[in-house]
Amino acid sequence: MKESLFNYVDPGIIHFMIYPETINGEGPVLETLKKIARDDFFQSVEITWIKDEKTRQKASNLLKSSHLKVYYGAQPRLLTQDLDLNSFDEKERKKAIDTIKDGIDEAQEMNAEAVAFLSGKNVPEEGQKEALGLLINSINQLCEYAVETGYDKKLVLEIFDNTIDKKALVGPVETALQVAESVREKHDNFGLMVDLSHLPLLSESPQQSIVPIKDHLCHVHIGNCMLNKNHSAYGDTHPRFGYDVGENDVAELAEFLQVLFEIGYLNEKETKTVSFEVKPLENEDSEIVMANAKRVLKKAWALV
Repeated sequence: MKESLFNYVDPGIIHFMIYPETINGEGPVLETLKKIARDDFFQSVEITWIKDEKTRQKASNLLKSSHLKVYYGAQPRLLTQDLDLNSFDEKERKKAIDTIKDGIDEAQEMNAEAVAFLSGKNVPEEGQKEALGLLINSINQLCEYAVETGYDKKLVLEIFDNTIDKKALVGPVETALQVAESVREKHDNFGLMVDLSHLPLLSESPQQSIVPIKDHLCHVHIGNCMLNKNHSAYGDTHPRFGYDVGENDVAELAEFLQVLFEIGYLNEKETKTVSFEVKPLENEDSEIVMANAKRVLKKAWALV
């Protein structure tokens, strides 16, 4: 496309993925956030929990001065603690709900535009109806909590794979649509997120994955994945674009962006955040992987 990328997209990056040493809410949070804030290509950044209160306040001040949009990813809160929003064990499910509530509080403190999370584990077919009901109930509680505490932004369910890596209940596009339609009957502060990285893991094309949920889509991630079972990065590991045995590169991203235009998600009226979810593999440099992603987006944009 000849028009500027920045007329349509606020390019973002997931801080805790490009700097995975921060995913547990500790580590060099401030030092690495500064590297992103100094790069004026990025208009958005996605952070996760920051356990230390003083560090969190410093991060908040840093982000306020950066003019970056901020989003909050609560996925690490669930994944690193093995918590499940659709657990059949009520106590375990309450732990998952409570940690996302804490995330909502933290997101409000950090002036985040949205809070993202994922469903719990997939279950055998005979238990899926019950599990979906529990997930919907959990999300309804979270939406109510957000309203009660004055957090007037979106809560966003990210669609993951259901059989290969994260093995999440949501899951295929049909399941995501079912959850969204049910929750949206009661709450308008809820939406869905699609991640290009997860489409090959779900055996879905951009058309198949995006079009059915277009009315509920409110956030987007882009990245790569690995379907080669013999590779150490097999699954949902978010390797850099163009990895020799990876699934996504310039052409796949261009197709993905084209569908986002076709459904009107990307349009001239308002810029939308599209965030890189890429992670350096062993012996790779975070800044080089970041530069790789920017180059791929620029090339894909030229093809749309």
